[in-house]
Amino acid sequence: MSENPTTTKTISRAVPRGLARTGPVLFSYGFRPFFLGAALHAIVAMALWIAALFLGLAVGGDYGASHWHAHEMLFGFAPAVLAGFLLTAVPNWTGRLPVSGRPLIALFALWVAGRLALLYPDPIGIVPAAVIDGAFLPALLVICAREIIAGRKWKDLKMVGALTALSLANGCFHVETILGEHAGYAARLAIGAYVTLIMIVGGRIIPSFCRNWLNQRGVSSFPVPYNRFDTVAILAGAGALACWIGAPDQPLTAVAALAAAGLQTIRLSRWRGMSVVAEPLLFVLHIAYGFIPLGFLSIALGAFELMNATSVLHVLTVGVVASMMLAVMTRATRGHTGRALSASIMTTCSYCALFLAALLRPLGEVFPDYAMTLYAAAGIAWMLAFLLFSLEYGPMLAITRRAL
Repeated sequence: MSENPTTTKTISRAVPRGLARTGPVLFSYGFRPFFLGAALHAIVAMALWIAALFLGLAVGGDYGASHWHAHEMLFGFAPAVLAGFLLTAVPNWTGRLPVSGRPLIALFALWVAGRLALLYPDPIGIVPAAVIDGAFLPALLVICAREIIAGRKWKDLKMVGALTALSLANGCFHVETILGEHAGYAARLAIGAYVTLIMIVGGRIIPSFCRNWLNQRGVSSFPVPYNRFDTVAILAGAGALACWIGAPDQPLTAVAALAAAGLQTIRLSRWRGMSVVAEPLLFVLHIAYGFIPLGFLSIALGAFELMNATSVLHVLTVGVVASMMLAVMTRATRGHTGRALSASIMTTCSYCALFLAALLRPLGEVFPDYAMTLYAAAGIAWMLAFLLFSLEYGPMLAITRRAL
């Protein structure tokens, strides 16, 4: 399916965003069900994991509680946020109309089915549950590929590449779990895909948002625009992640990760984060991106056996991926429901809670006598972050019909 670009632009101007003007508000635009669903799932999944750790709850059944926890963070929570972002951003990139109404309900139901199937897969079996879960990411991939190709936005096909990597990683994760050979390649592949996406998209939105904010206030000292240095930093980061995925304990991985950490630190400094510290909705993007060089440093420490592999994973998943996703969820929700692009006290507290979770979890390795307490505290901080988001943004997403 293809369209003339001129025709596409005409249609996009004639028809307002958020097409479903009747029916549930929640399914009038892609960010609504998936952002809210991701936040609620983040709370419930973490509560169940804490119950599994401290009370022995058999969450995940034969899949295994630890495997279920890892899977639901990487392939349950995160893809929902990614879906909400892409189903909102791709129409803006292509000028085509967004998925809404019944097709959106069907896609969201597919994501929910995966969560329910893996929560306790024993009645139907692990393989059928994995098949149900594995259908969501390929479906999202097909939708995004169709829209990007029809809109002839070839540079955005890298999003299709990331979704392909995540779909493969999810499938491999299931295979590893079913065969009992959980070497961690699939988890690292998924994390690598998310971090690479953040390096690409973050470099696109962070300096742009900051420039707009500074320009509105008459400040002329703007973030450095994208240039060859950014390309080098992204390629170096992707290369370090590739080394980590394949050989996390090798000296080459440590060297590549240290180089990437240095380049990403310089890249972040070029975006003038301190100039927007007065607006948490913007400053949080810089803090979240700051976990990328910290994550590469953690990879290097892990390669030198100075940091536990699980702690490395949590720096990247909570510090980088979840923090950036929460930052995008809050900004996108406010922007696409017609609200001021300014963080409330509750929003700021949600950011702080998630950053606290990212820092507390690795401390369990430093203070092993208090490890379980720190794990519980990190989990509670995680739940608090998404509870605050749900309380403040839930009504915006599910009740108020205001779309740009």
